[in-house]
Amino acid sequence: MNYVLIGAGPAGVRAAEALRQEDPDASIVLVSGEAGEPYARMAIPYILSGRIQEEGAQQRKTAGHFASQNIRYLNNKALKVHATPSGGTVDLDDGSSLPYDRLLVATGSSPSLPPIPGTDMPGVVSCWTLEDARIIADKLKPGTRVIMLGAGFVAGVCMKSLVESGVNLSVIAGRAGQILRSMMTPVGSSMLQRWLEKNGVNVITKGRTERIEAGPRLVMDNQTIDADLIILATGVHPNLSFLDGTGAEIDQGVVINEFMETTVPCIYAAGDVAQGRDFSTGEWIVHALQPTATEHGRIAALNMSGKRVPYRGSLSMNVLDTVGLISYTFGLWQGKEGGDVVESIDEADYIYTRLCFDGDVLIGAISIGRAQHVGAIRGLIQTRRNLGEWKAKLMQNPQQIMEAFVALSAR
Repeated sequence: MNYVLIGAGPAGVRAAEALRQEDPDASIVLVSGEAGEPYARMAIPYILSGRIQEEGAQQRKTAGHFASQNIRYLNNKALKVHATPSGGTVDLDDGSSLPYDRLLVATGSSPSLPPIPGTDMPGVVSCWTLEDARIIADKLKPGTRVIMLGAGFVAGVCMKSLVESGVNLSVIAGRAGQILRSMMTPVGSSMLQRWLEKNGVNVITKGRTERIEAGPRLVMDNQTIDADLIILATGVHPNLSFLDGTGAEIDQGVVINEFMETTVPCIYAAGDVAQGRDFSTGEWIVHALQPTATEHGRIAALNMSGKRVPYRGSLSMNVLDTVGLISYTFGLWQGKEGGDVVESIDEADYIYTRLCFDGDVLIGAISIGRAQHVGAIRGLIQTRRNLGEWKAKLMQNPQQIMEAFVALSAR
């Protein structure tokens, strides 16, 4: 059996190792689109802050790890996939071609550049790869003028390292006028913005970005800002162009079923590129989370090797350290039509708790500034436990979530 895995992020690496366990004699080729050893993208902020060196971001620390498992590791980009009902080939950027009986697409995402002139100017960079991290780290000195264009999750992950380095940071929220809009209510967003401003970040929520000029300089419709470095953090899109012509169904990502299979025989998908099952809703969406990607890879490998193991779904969950203020979002934090929602807001101490219910079942939550009850929230959502009398108590005081979890777990 010939297995080819495109993408050496958490999903691809875990799948390669699981396939070797399941099929000791198979040919396994792991293809990375970047130079060097497979690394964890979420480690980049720690590299920027100096907490770890580049080697610390590697997913597997032992030299020769993949060779020791007879996994062939290639630093090439996949250009084109050819598919038949029984397998196919993958064209690589060095002109070679890899035959496969089973193919895993685990290529993750790439930055989505804003639709403005000047994104290719010197001094303009994304914050996505190790090479990006090297460019940014070289500029991080006290007083350096840095503009972060975009105020979503990617921007939030990088802000702490920038602030700790002593740079003068401006964050452009764009037309949304709200930071972290995709993972936070306006109440939570406002609290996080006040925290950033308290820590010296200039958060700009008004104005439209028109272009980037040499300097670099950011030109908006209401002001112009000079910088030493502009970081583009305006979202990401899945890496899927090499599947054109295969017949694979593409929506938010590549569409898969409960066995991680795409609509093309013998082709599977996992990780940020896959539109997988959401545990909270049963819907199929992209979850850009490292634990989800790792589990995707394991389940995909089991199914590629011939087992039929369904994926039960992942819980939508984001954890963000916004310059020292920790926030969590779980499940259906927006709430459900007809369901109850309760909020507890302590503006002075930057504490915010939001609980969302479907009947007497907790289905979503937001927590800012309190980490001690996060495990309880996740446990109640994942178990879909009926809260009974505790529903009324939580509606009165959401901070009793730990007491509710302990009491219900003892039954």
